[in-house]
Amino acid sequence: MRDLDTMGPVDYLVVEFPEGRLTGEGFPLLVDLVDRGIIRILDLVFVGKRADGTVEGLELTDLDQDGTLDLLMFEGVSTGLVDADDLAEAADVLSPGSIAAILVYENRWAAPLASALRRGGGQLVAGGRIPVQALLAAVERIDAEASR
Repeated sequence: MRDLDTMGPVDYLVVEFPEGRLTGEGFPLLVDLVDRGIIRILDLVFVGKRADGTVEGLELTDLDQDGTLDLLMFEGVSTGLVDADDLAEAADVLSPGSIAAILVYENRWAAPLASALRRGGGQLVAGGRIPVQALLAAVERIDAEASR
């Protein structure tokens, strides 16, 4: 891992694919983010939750079943940040019969700003993400109030 003083913020996503329907459609976009230096993938792990609730780690290589290795560039991408407890926690929110991708990534685009703030004595004391649904609800509420 790079020097912590020069790293950008690190985030994670757990993306569920209900009923195991995983087409790989988003992977070219993920590759593009990496290629452009916007993010750096620290961990990419797949987990499946069987109908009986049993959880298992998965190795997915040919997502769209075209005979080519779709995740070759991510082969061996693992810092060990995602552990068994993380897999169990992710599985708690999954529906039985689904597959999930757990992605841990550095926001490289923010690294220079984060480094400058740290050098200046700043420290991140809170963070979060606003769900798209919450943004849409807020816009609808604002529009409704404006039309009164």
